[in-house]
Amino acid sequence: MRVVVTGAAGFIGSNLVHALNARGVDDIIAVDDLTDGQRFRNLVGTQIADYVDLDAFYDRFERGDFGRVDAVLHQGACSDTMVHDGKLMMARNFECSRRLLDACLHRGTRLIYASSAAVYGGATEFSETPANERPLNVYGWSKLVFDQTVRRALAAGASSQVAGLRYFNVYGPREQHKGRMASVAFHHYHQFRQQGHVGLFGEYNGHGPGAHERDFVWVGDVVDVNLWLLEHGGASGVFNVGSGRAEPFNAVAAAMLNACRSAQGEAPLGLNALVAAGQLRYTAFPEALRGHYQCHTQADLRALRRAGYTRTMSNVSTGVGLYARWLQNPHDGLPTIADRPIEALGTRGGAPQRKLVRP
Repeated sequence: MRVVVTGAAGFIGSNLVHALNARGVDDIIAVDDLTDGQRFRNLVGTQIADYVDLDAFYDRFERGDFGRVDAVLHQGACSDTMVHDGKLMMARNFECSRRLLDACLHRGTRLIYASSAAVYGGATEFSETPANERPLNVYGWSKLVFDQTVRRALAAGASSQVAGLRYFNVYGPREQHKGRMASVAFHHYHQFRQQGHVGLFGEYNGHGPGAHERDFVWVGDVVDVNLWLLEHGGASGVFNVGSGRAEPFNAVAAAMLNACRSAQGEAPLGLNALVAAGQLRYTAFPEALRGHYQCHTQADLRALRRAGYTRTMSNVSTGVGLYARWLQNPHDGLPTIADRPIEALGTRGGAPQRKLVRP
C-alpha cells in the first residue's frame, strides 16, 4: 500500500508516520516544508519511501508522478489561529486542499484529511451540521469552506473515500515545534519543570478558576481514527474527532502535576491540595480574551459512531499520564492504549462499498 502523508513532520502527521510503520506500512511519501529544519526530529526512526517538498508536491501529484497512490492522509495546513493573513490561510488550507481533492477523485485515490473544531467557533452545540458552524477566525473559515466543498463532492457521488476529521484539542508527543500553539498539557509539563508550578486562568463567565472546559483528545486516539478509516474505505463524510467529554483545564493541570510528582517519587495530591501547595496557581482572566473565549467544547461523536468506529477515547487522566511518560523518555515511541495491525486495507481494487454518513 502506498500512502502520502502531508504535514508529515508536523504533530499529527509524524505520529501517523510512526504508527503506519509500527503496523507494517513503509511505502510512505512524506510531504512537508522543512524551512524550520528542527522539525525533522519528529521523523527520526521512521521508514519512508520518499520525501517531497510542499511547494513541489501538488503539481507533481496532479501529474501522477508518484504512480499509484492508494490513500492520502492530508494533515498539512497553516494551523496557527493567530495568523490573520487571510490570503495565506486560504491558499494553504483551501486552495491546496481543493486541488488535492480534485486529483484524488480523478485518480481514485482515497483522501482522509484534517479539518478542525474551529469551524464551530461561537457555537454551543458541536455536531456536524451547518447550523452549528460559526467560525470566529479565518483559520476556522478556511477549514469550513473545504468541508463544504467535500460535502458537495460526496453528494455528487464521489467514487472514492473522502473523510474529513474535525479535530478538537489534540495533545501528545511531537508537538514541541508548535510553540505557543502547543497544547496546555505540553506547556504545563515544561512550566512545572522550570518553575515548580503551573498557571491557569481565573474565574470568567460563570466558570470558576480553571473550570473552563474543553474536549481534550489524546493524539493516539486521533491516529487510531485515521488508521481505522484506512481499514474501512467505505466510510466517507465529515466527522468530529474528540474524546466526547468536556473536561476542565483543572483536570489537565492536576493530571500533569501528579504525573510529574510520581516521577519524583511524590504522592499524588487532589486539586485543592495542589493549590494549597502552590503548585497550581490562578491568574486574572485576560481582558483581551473577554468576549472571544470558548468556555465549553465537547465533540458530538454520533456521526463517527454511526460510521462504525466503536473504540473508547482516552480521558484526560489516562492520556495526560501517557504523555507525561513520553515527555520523560521521548525515545520510547508513542504510548498507546492498545496497538493492532492494519487489516482489510481497502484500495481501488478492493475497497468495500462506499458508506456516506450524514448527521
